[in-house]
Amino acid sequence: MTTDTIQNKTTTQKARHPIRNVCVYCGASSNIAQVHKDTAWALGRALGEAGMQLVYGGGRVGLMGLVAKSTMEHGGTAVGIIPHHIETREEKYTELTELHVVDSMHERKQMMVDRADAFVVLSGGLGTLDEFFEIMTWRQLGLHDKPVVLLNVNNFWTPLLSLIDHMINNGFARESDRAGLMVADRVEAVMAALQYAPPETMDAQTGLI
Repeated sequence: MTTDTIQNKTTTQKARHPIRNVCVYCGASSNIAQVHKDTAWALGRALGEAGMQLVYGGGRVGLMGLVAKSTMEHGGTAVGIIPHHIETREEKYTELTELHVVDSMHERKQMMVDRADAFVVLSGGLGTLDEFFEIMTWRQLGLHDKPVVLLNVNNFWTPLLSLIDHMINNGFARESDRAGLMVADRVEAVMAALQYAPPETMDAQTGLI
C-alpha cells in the first residue's frame, strides 16, 4: 500500500473530522532489530512535524520511549498514561508534555481510547497484541469508530493478518470485522491514512482503502 494509492482513492470521499491525537501501541523491549527502532523514531518524527499529539503508555524504554522522544523533538506533544504498579518496570517518562499515573490497566486503556482520534500499532509483544485485539473488539461492538492502522514493518504482523483471515474463513469472525483495520508497510502510508481515510470507506476484505 503506497501513499499515492491512499490519496488517489480518497480524494473524492467525504473526510472525517481532522485527526490530531494519535494513540500508538508498541513494545517496551529494547532487545530488538534496529529496523523497529528506526520505524518508531520515524513515526514520532512524522507525528511531531504534523503537529499531532501522541497518546501512549507512558514508558521511557523500548519503542515506547523512542516514539515519544521523537514526537516531542520534532514539534509535537506526548501524553503518557501508565499504571502505578508498573511505572518502575516500564520506567515512566517524566519529561512528557503530560504524564498520568493511574490505578489500573483498565483505566489506562480507557483513558488512551478517550484521548485518541485514531490508533497506530507498531511492532510489539503480548501487551501490544492485547491492546490491538481490544481496540478492534471495541470497534466491532460499536464502542468507537476510530481508524486503526497496523504498521507491518518487515512483515512483522503478517502472521497476525493470516490468523485473522483464518478466523474469518472458519466462521469465527466476519469480513466486516476487519473493516476498521488498515495495513501499511511504511510511516508515509500511515500518515496518509490518518489524513485521508474515513473508517466507513475501508474495504472489508483487505483492510485497505
